[in-house]
Amino acid sequence: MAQLRQEVDPGEVGLDAKALDRLDQYLAHYVDEGRLPGYLVSVARGGRIAHLTTHGRRDIAAGLPVEADTLWRIYSMTKPVTAVAALMLVEEGRLSLDDPVALHLPVFADVEVYDSGSGDDMKTRPPAQPMLIRHLLTHTAGLTFAFYHSHPVDALYREAGLESSVPSGADLPRTMEVYASLPLQFEPGTQWNYSVASNVMGRVIEVVSGQPLDAFFAERIFGPLGMTDAGFCVSDQQAPRLSELYGEADRGGIEPIAGLPLHGRPRFLSGSGGMVASAHDVHRFMELLRRRGELDGVRLLAPETVDLMTRNHLPGGADLRAFGSHPAHDEPGNDGIGFGFGVSVVIDPDRTLAPLGLGTYGWSGAATTTFWVDPDRDLTVQFYTQVRPKTSHTMILDLKKFVHEAVTG
Repeated sequence: MAQLRQEVDPGEVGLDAKALDRLDQYLAHYVDEGRLPGYLVSVARGGRIAHLTTHGRRDIAAGLPVEADTLWRIYSMTKPVTAVAALMLVEEGRLSLDDPVALHLPVFADVEVYDSGSGDDMKTRPPAQPMLIRHLLTHTAGLTFAFYHSHPVDALYREAGLESSVPSGADLPRTMEVYASLPLQFEPGTQWNYSVASNVMGRVIEVVSGQPLDAFFAERIFGPLGMTDAGFCVSDQQAPRLSELYGEADRGGIEPIAGLPLHGRPRFLSGSGGMVASAHDVHRFMELLRRRGELDGVRLLAPETVDLMTRNHLPGGADLRAFGSHPAHDEPGNDGIGFGFGVSVVIDPDRTLAPLGLGTYGWSGAATTTFWVDPDRDLTVQFYTQVRPKTSHTMILDLKKFVHEAVTG
């Protein structure tokens, strides 16, 4: 077990300690109001941790505090890890970004595209172009989520039992069969829709590598990077460090809710949202990306590949707002934000709702977790709590504003 520690005083790396104290006070107020159980936040400059705060409880009923080695369900922060795994296979020549998905998953060979209507009156047609690997990585494949309630195809996902993105009791291969039996919302490569695409990418990784997704991650990414707690489940030794998961209660405040089945290897290995990790683990992963594919003498990706991953790939160079409102978890604004391979990318800082440098990339998770890397400021930030909100709020946007105010040079 490795643990995150503060390595340098904020002033030594151009950060204002008083501004970071204001950040802590702001976040502590959420805990004091009963809106968060507790949290961890870390800010690093040049790879060195200059601010690390834990506050509140990881388990309210048990009275257990948040600590630097607390384990968190990171949900959709799994997606960038899946993207790195896919790009490793691309570099090895075993996969191409322009491969049709059906080349590796034949079950998608006859997938249809939505044309018109709904329910029994829905009409579909063959796609004009195939769904490609790059479409999975950018969420431009035409796939969706059951919980959107914004398109007739979303309803088909619910009818197929995909409320949690996986049919009850299914594994990855069976889930692919269900996804492929449903029409795409749009022609692949023409629009952006946050979706189950990373689960499909996870299955492609399994087929191409010949390994289960958890084994590939452990052997090719977690082990080499020293991500000692990361995985799809927790051991008996790790379990006491796992934070309780909470949801917003109807009467106000928060209450415990069921989370990912992390005790024992899950049947369904979700490349979309299945991981648990510590702040140390994600710091190591952020460092890999900040250093453009290398960390402590271990190179997983070429610098040019990380540059490609963290560049906007949306059709026409558009931002997310151009394709309608599908906010990513806690972030209510998509203006000025593009999307790369598994990460959002700032393409117009003047239009974003939070002050971030051009090219800043990262992603968030459903339990109010987030990370970002700001190359212009050589800044990496991560935040964890364990609350699944019912509505969007501004906490993560405000977090970004406080961190921006702390940068003095």
